Amino acid sequence: MAAPPTPMFSDLITPPPAAQADALERFTRLLHTAWADGSFVSLLLSRHIGADEQLERLTVRELHLRGERQLSFLWRYRTRDVTKNHPGAEGLAQIAALLGREFQNAHLHTRSQEVQLAFSRKGKPSLRTARAAAPLTVEPAAHDKPKQRPLALDTAFWLDLGVTHEVRGERQLVPAMSRKWKQINKFIEVLGAALGSSPLADRREVHVTDFGSGKGYLTFAMHEWLRSQGKAPQVTGVELRADMVALCNAAAARHGLSGLRFDQGDVRSYTPTRLDVMIALHACDTATDHAIHLGLRAGASIIMCSPCCHKQIRPQMQTPPLLRPMLQHGIHLGQEAEMVTDSLRALLLEVQGYETQVFEFVALEHTSKNKMILAVRKSGAALAAAEQRRPELLAQIAEIKRFYGLREHCLESLIDGDARAAHANAGVAPTRTPDPAGSSA
Repeated sequence: MAAPPTPMFSDLITPPPAAQADALERFTRLLHTAWADGSFVSLLLSRHIGADEQLERLTVRELHLRGERQLSFLWRYRTRDVTKNHPGAEGLAQIAALLGREFQNAHLHTRSQEVQLAFSRKGKPSLRTARAAAPLTVEPAAHDKPKQRPLALDTAFWLDLGVTHEVRGERQLVPAMSRKWKQINKFIEVLGAALGSSPLADRREVHVTDFGSGKGYLTFAMHEWLRSQGKAPQVTGVELRADMVALCNAAAARHGLSGLRFDQGDVRSYTPTRLDVMIALHACDTATDHAIHLGLRAGASIIMCSPCCHKQIRPQMQTPPLLRPMLQHGIHLGQEAEMVTDSLRALLLEVQGYETQVFEFVALEHTSKNKMILAVRKSGAALAAAEQRRPELLAQIAEIKRFYGLREHCLESLIDGDARAAHANAGVAPTRTPDPAGSSA
């Protein structure tokens, strides 16, 4: 598609000063209003342009200190975090001084809406607002509330994996691993919540397979955390790279971690003997679909995926006329393809009897690959209710495919292949929901 022509004389058009100031003024007014009426949730300042090259982001949240509402500033540097607390008025004045001078992006979350302020390279501010998908009910943190860290840094294997090092006889976090450590702990927090609401909650033996385990950070963490919960974990990391498999197996053996092992393999060919929890983080493109499919075939109680590299859907997408002005931009088309791909994955998991969520499992400042698809298998009355919704969900999937002109979605094809094989073995012709797009995928 040819790029749209640049409007004539656009280089001669300069917004008047009042128009430039309006977006910044409106954002500041919204921030003050949200703080005054108690609807403030958080503020993220990014795209740092100040003199300190180590400074990256600033996150601002509310906390209660000695009965007084305050703003807690978390300054994010490349190798450290600095927290400072300010009274409301003082904190708001400091934020106003940073906007457009130190940071070029500001993202305000309130209980009812999201507001984003962005400055162009020439310093022109623009404002975007959107209503929150659901009312936020985040409670302000107490100042003296300890951080909920489910893992201990002094565990011996973290030294082997390069997460900690010895400093004057004391084990400390390697500064460059601070973000990774937060990701690991957040992942364990999500896993713990999923486990508690799954059929595995009261089961002592839990079988976990972590596909694409890499250096084993999450694999070791899951094994250690499950043991601390009184479980008898059988955790397997599956990784293509032989050197990583050897490194992790050596560390597990060195510390006598029974029930933890690493195998060389690929999600498309590896078959675990038993699978209760299926993990696949940053599996590229359709590898995520194959991982989910493996979890479905094994009847996994929990499926956790962090998708990456959404390539299959984008070339198929036919831009609906209504969306063409927006999707003419490549970045928007890519984001739309990502959203459609993962929405279909979530719906397909619901069809299979899972309660599914798609969410940001760590903040964007820690990693750009921060989306997670979490699916927990339903049981009892919840599963029966899900069966009744199956026709509705299938109709939604078909309508999305029709709207975008999609011919095939990998996970849907894998599930349909299983259904056809099962019907063939039973000697019954499979029935499928008609595809409004007219494809046979």
